[in-house]
Amino acid sequence: MNDHAELKTTPLHALHLELGARMVPFAGYDMPVQYPAGVLKEHLQTRAATGLFDVSHMGQVIVRARSGDNADAARALESLVPVDVLGLGEGRQRYALFTDENGGILDDLMIANRGDHFFVVVNAACKQADVAHMVKRIGDTCEITLLDDRALLALQGPRSVDVLAELWADVAHMRFMDVAECHLHDQPCIITRSGYSGEDGFEISLPAIYAEDVARRLLEHPDVQPVGLGARDSLRLEAGLCLYGNDIDRTTSPVEAGLEWAIQKVRRKGGARAGGFPGAARILDELEHGAARRRVGLKPEGKAPVRAPAALFADPEGREEIGRVTSGGFGPSVEGPVAMGYLPVDKAAPGTLVHAEVRGKYLPVTVAALPFITPGYKR
Repeated sequence: MNDHAELKTTPLHALHLELGARMVPFAGYDMPVQYPAGVLKEHLQTRAATGLFDVSHMGQVIVRARSGDNADAARALESLVPVDVLGLGEGRQRYALFTDENGGILDDLMIANRGDHFFVVVNAACKQADVAHMVKRIGDTCEITLLDDRALLALQGPRSVDVLAELWADVAHMRFMDVAECHLHDQPCIITRSGYSGEDGFEISLPAIYAEDVARRLLEHPDVQPVGLGARDSLRLEAGLCLYGNDIDRTTSPVEAGLEWAIQKVRRKGGARAGGFPGAARILDELEHGAARRRVGLKPEGKAPVRAPAALFADPEGREEIGRVTSGGFGPSVEGPVAMGYLPVDKAAPGTLVHAEVRGKYLPVTVAALPFITPGYKR
């Protein structure tokens, strides 16, 4: 009980308990892993209609240039990430990565251009370290403010736009990765058309004091059900999306992780603002020449899930370990086990057969293209 007493809670904690959630410790918070419907139904609900997730444990940060010129804040952020921030239009959001001097990944994050500042969302377990990193590296030119008075809700699934349009009609005009300010249920919110489920959806940042009212209003809709961390994990795994601390960390580079799509041409060799971020020498070299290993999708034969950190072998006798599983479980939408892990590039092509060690046995696993499902993002 003492462990739970020390956990932080989100503004929706009482609502989770009221809804019958099973709570677990996650990133220092008491979080719902599932509700009475169970992980399988919550997962399929999100794929078919709409799921509501509490992601208020994530870090919400304001980065504002001391000069008052948002371009100065963009340039400062570009010294920390290998992505194009200066070219990010007002009202748009972009996926980014904090990298270290060795080209490893400190965290993955979202950066939104709000016109006179940048709104940054970072992972819960990394938020204190990320803020300290930003203060140390760009604190002389930017004010870095971690917001502790806001909640973050994720409304995900193909029906999410119809649900949200009942509260704010203009949401239908938003594109994937758009950012807008509006009022939901008479409360001021910042909405992005994004999420981490592989489906169309929205993330809603709002003052903590209004979070329960807005959540209850959304849950009144017949197409919306509450969804916990269990289904959030299986949804993102099917969508081939990385979980920081599992699939990416300081031992993995963006290129090894298959995240080079997040590095725009302007930051690569020959680009107008090439390099200038931590680990640039390694990352730019790997962009040009490739990395020695690669994050891949994995489909185990049979029905048994293969979970992290199962070792991967080139042969069925387990003589030569060649990689590790970093995420794995059952994929409800694909009706079978799915996983991700790292393999040498010569073993990373879809269709390659490798073997995973599970309880002393070596199970056949086939390298598969990511994602495992067709994403439903609104382009």
